[in-house]
Order: sequence, then C-alpha cells, then structure tokens
Amino acid sequence: MALLQRLPSPAFVVDAAALDRNAATLSTVKERTGCRILLALKAFSMFSTFDRLRPHLDGTCASSLHEARLGHEEFGGETHAFAAAFSEADLTAMLPLIDHITFNSFAQWHRFRHLLATAPHPIAAGLRINPQYSEGHTPIYDPCAPRSRLGICRDAFAGESLDGLSGLHFHTLCEQDADVLERTLAAVEERFGDILPHFQWFNFGGGHHITRPGYDIDRLCRVLTDFRHRHNNKPLYLEPGEAVALNAGVLVATVLDLIENEMPIAILDTSCTCHMPDVLEMPYRPRVYRDTSWDGSAIAPRTADFGDEPGIKTYTVRLAGPSCLAGDIIGDYSFSTPLRLGDRLIFEDMAHYTMVKTTTFNGINLPSIVLRHLDGQFELIRNFGYADFKSRL
Repeated sequence: MALLQRLPSPAFVVDAAALDRNAATLSTVKERTGCRILLALKAFSMFSTFDRLRPHLDGTCASSLHEARLGHEEFGGETHAFAAAFSEADLTAMLPLIDHITFNSFAQWHRFRHLLATAPHPIAAGLRINPQYSEGHTPIYDPCAPRSRLGICRDAFAGESLDGLSGLHFHTLCEQDADVLERTLAAVEERFGDILPHFQWFNFGGGHHITRPGYDIDRLCRVLTDFRHRHNNKPLYLEPGEAVALNAGVLVATVLDLIENEMPIAILDTSCTCHMPDVLEMPYRPRVYRDTSWDGSAIAPRTADFGDEPGIKTYTVRLAGPSCLAGDIIGDYSFSTPLRLGDRLIFEDMAHYTMVKTTTFNGINLPSIVLRHLDGQFELIRNFGYADFKSRL
C-alpha cells in the first residue's frame, strides 16, 4: 500500500528535518548577535518535538496559564508570559512557572505587583508598548491598528513610575522581513528613547519571518547588533513562532465525495473552519498538491501536481469541508487531471498556527498528529476521537 494510503486522514505530518533546519537558522542568529530566542507557543506547541528544538532556543513565551505550564514542564529554559490581561487566579498559578512577565497596562502592573513579591523565585517584570507604527497589511493581525487593545501608547507613561520594571516589549510584525523591524525600531527609539536607558532587557516579539527563503538574515543581525551596541549590550529577546515551524509540516486530507453545482466540488475529510481556520480569518489561500510518490517530507516532490488558479490547468474544482457551515470552502483550484474519490491531497505549511487552532465544531474529528523522523520513518503521535469532542462540552 502506498505511503499516502497508510497514513491516517486527515493528519498533520510534521517533518523533523524541516524543524531542524529552522532551528539551525535561528541558532545562527543567536550566535551572530548574542540575542536570545524563545519559541512562541501560540504558534507551535507540539511538545513531542521539543527535544530537538531545546538545544537551539532559550525557552518559551506563553499567553496563558496553560501555555506557561506547557513551556515550563515540557521545554524548560526561560518561560516568559504576556497576556492582554491576567486574572489574579491565573497569575497566582503562574508564579512558580515563569521567569519574566510582561504587562499590557500600568493598571495590571499596579494591581499585581505585590503578587510577584510572593513568587518562589525572582520574576522580571516588563511592559508591552505600542510604538504606534506598523506596516501590517491585515487588520486582524495588526497590534498597532487604531484603537488597538495591545500595548501601552507613549502618552500613558506620563506621571507613571518605572520603579520595579526591568523590561520593555513590543510585537508589531507579522510574517515580515528585517527592513520592517529596522523601521519599527526607529519609531520605538523616537517615541520611547528617553526611557529606554531605564530598562535592563528588551523583547522585540514575534512576526520575524527569519526562516523564510529570501529573508535578509544579514540585515537582521546588523539591526540587532547595532541596537545592542546603542543600549549597552543589554539582553535582547525575539519570540518567533511561525519561523520555528515554517514549511515544516503538511495536512493530509482525502476526497470523500464529488458533486456538481455549476462546477465540480470535492468534499474533503478536512474542514476549513475546524482544521485550518486562518484560511477564513486571515484570509489566505493554502498551497495544495497531490502526488502518490510523496515520502512525507515537508518539501513537495518534483512531480507534484499543484493546485493552480482556476482555469490555468485542465480541471478546476472547489475544495470544501464536510461541516454544516456553508462557507466551509478552502478555495477553487485547477489540476492537471480530475480528482477521484479517495484521492489524497496535501496542504503545505500547516504546522504553525493551524495545529493549535483546530476545533471540534460539528463533532468533526481532529486530525491525527504524525512525526516524520530523519530516517523517513513515521511515528503516530496522537489520534483523536469521541472523548476529545465530548470532554470539551
């Protein structure tokens, strides 16, 4: 039986070799700049792969109590926390887990400052700022959009004491290059330059597409090194999430039915709304192909029949999910030959953000999780079933 037919469907297949390549690139940036790099768990939380990432990264950053616990228990190193707001119960539970915490407002800092003093070890406290500068193109992912709830604007610092605060954090990038970071830093230094000497560490957040082909790593290293030199070589953090798992995994799906309504429509066993919600939210168009010779790697075979824009290839079809949502539509693609029942389709670059956002809407099963090892062998990490649906309700 062909490999594709042996794999469960739907299934996320993560390629260890691709993760290693990304981790090595990030490690090089650390070596060249002296910065520290954290895994953003909001993007990639597949803890069965943490053993191979741990030697290259300095720890994790969490946006919730559960992420903080996962990072502390499964990854180790430094555990940083940021949230738009913390509850007292969650923050109290986090105290044994975290090393750094970033507050989103002075009000939260004032409210919870006393709690940090009760922690079993020192916790470095910082503030997230809003530089009011962004080159983001998608409003839903722009932390500096008008009336943003993320980050403290410069005017809010008036009359506030910085005593007890040691760090400053911003996160404004989304899948962007080092030139955007450079211009963002100029805005930060222009608006906040007078208070930067007070702080002992800086965090430039995530959104750095460091492992994307063509990313200007030399420029990134220059920007980071120059900033550190201007500010007495204080510790500097990056929090890439997507860059850790970029192009490191796929989602394998199967054609369940083929219907006609002004065009062919293929109903798959993977749901857009349940299994790849960013396709609807962002939105974006995932790359997809089919090839029975696929060996499970994150790199498509040279013989792959990629889905093109409608009408470019001979056969145009709409790819859709099995849920009751009318808009559960992945997109319209054209292939060289018609799809058939049972065909396996492979959606590229599905390791980051997609895996952590899946839902069981409609009781639709979650995709299995599979790891492809360096020797080409597969390990079934997790299957899901009825209990996973029921336990959430």
